[in-house]
Amino acid sequence: VQLQASGGGLVQAGGSLRLSCAASGRTFRRYVMGWFRQAPGKEREIVAGIGRTGSSTYYGDSVKGRFTISRDNAKNAVYLQMNSLKSEDTAVYFCAADLDDGLGSPDYWGQGTQVTVSS
Repeated sequence: VQLQASGGGLVQAGGSLRLSCAASGRTFRRYVMGWFRQAPGKEREIVAGIGRTGSSTYYGDSVKGRFTISRDNAKNAVYLQMNSLKSEDTAVYFCAADLDDGLGSPDYWGQGTQVTVSS
């Protein structure tokens, strides 16, 4: 699986962005998908995850109520809608795919897209 993330950019605090991750291959629906982020000087952290059918989701505490993850298996894509953005959301965002049930050690990573939130 090859993953291509897009949609990052510069936005003011309180604004919104929608990240997209396009996946290659015919087995996309077999993967649990997730979004991670890494800010300068910090470790990579999970932002959100979504199960194979899209019926189950997970959110990190810092983004609950503001971010929404979704997927479209027909389009081999996963999305991250980010609302009410804060300066602390500034990071490089990565999409990831995991054949196992969790996202503890994803099998594939996208290249990352930069999100910068100005205060």
